[in-house]
Amino acid sequence: MLNPEKQLEIIKRGSAEIILEKELLQKLERSYKENKPLKVKAGFDPTAPDIHIGHTVLLEKMRQFQELGHEVIFLIGDFTGMIGDPSGKSEMRPPLTEAEVLENAKTYKEQIFKVLSPDKTRIVFNSEWMKKMTPEEFIRLTSRYTVARMLEREDFKQRFLNQNPISIHEFIYPLIQGYDSVVLQADVELGGTDQKFNLLVGRELQKEYGQEPQCLVLMPLLEGLDGVKKMSKSLGNYVGITEPPKEMFGKLMSITDDLMFRYYELLSRISLDELNALKEGIKNGSMHPKKAKEDLAMEIVERYWGREEALKAKEEFDHIFKHKGLPEEIPVFELEWDGEEMWIGSIMKTSGLTSSTGEAMRLIKQGGVRVDDQKLSNPQTKLKKGSYLLRVGKRKFLKVVPKDNDKHN
Repeated sequence: MLNPEKQLEIIKRGSAEIILEKELLQKLERSYKENKPLKVKAGFDPTAPDIHIGHTVLLEKMRQFQELGHEVIFLIGDFTGMIGDPSGKSEMRPPLTEAEVLENAKTYKEQIFKVLSPDKTRIVFNSEWMKKMTPEEFIRLTSRYTVARMLEREDFKQRFLNQNPISIHEFIYPLIQGYDSVVLQADVELGGTDQKFNLLVGRELQKEYGQEPQCLVLMPLLEGLDGVKKMSKSLGNYVGITEPPKEMFGKLMSITDDLMFRYYELLSRISLDELNALKEGIKNGSMHPKKAKEDLAMEIVERYWGREEALKAKEEFDHIFKHKGLPEEIPVFELEWDGEEMWIGSIMKTSGLTSSTGEAMRLIKQGGVRVDDQKLSNPQTKLKKGSYLLRVGKRKFLKVVPKDNDKHN
């Protein structure tokens, strides 16, 4: 086991905040002296069936704790998942059924071991203790926290001020998440920065139950491919860990150089020394940013698909890149123009590039659409009747040409 100071250095990599760093160092020192691993907890509500690389920021930090010799507890919130975490929500979210949560949980159990070591991971479900809790015990739990404290939370406060409804069951969510830490006697809890309030509730409840409060390691929310908003499937700016290798590689090569460093810090397994050397190499010109991005894409694709598939994905990307980003064969769509000019959203939907005009507008706003290699920024753009090469993202191409009505009559 590494000395406590070195462990803390590794744990701090990429973290947004540690509460409290002094306490965590004391826990690490005691663990080192007594040769007793810390209990490190992270909870995931199975509210969706698949995991994207944004979720793996926490998983990678858990893996680091495993390699440092600590006990990692992967908590599947099958009970809290039926409530739905209200963190950052401006309105009440609909609860999931037990069947939906359990089905998603199966997928989680399969996918997490692409990052975590199975023999070093303890998986628990919080329904194990919540379903056994009597009404009396539950009332005692709710007495440990006040409504005033709950309304200190920013999203609850704003909803209250805006007279948006807050359901009682939403107040229960942070309590149950905090109580999970009591049951597991967690020494450390990991979570995203949006989870800070919930994790702090865990600290307070542990004190209420006579336990030493857990330390918190808050990880930043990974920006999506647009480099602006949090990675999310609903925004289309994500890289799924079950996506085909070629798609995954191409998406990772599309990120900006600045975002590449962010991904390196939070997702790569290279050492801090290697990362610092990489940054210095790009700064002094001895390392080309494209090569660094390729190495990152190779590392991540190989993690989920293996070396051979990662190499194939790179070869295909190189082939397209050498042809100035254009594949050898570009499909052609004959478009029947609605007048002398036509809205780009209608063109993209009619040609099949997107499933809806709404999706077209979203992609344009994200900077993912090019017309004749010019990036579109205005989703209300109209094109004059003619032939155009449309490009969505890095890999979707379509040549739109006017339909020759005389030819078809």
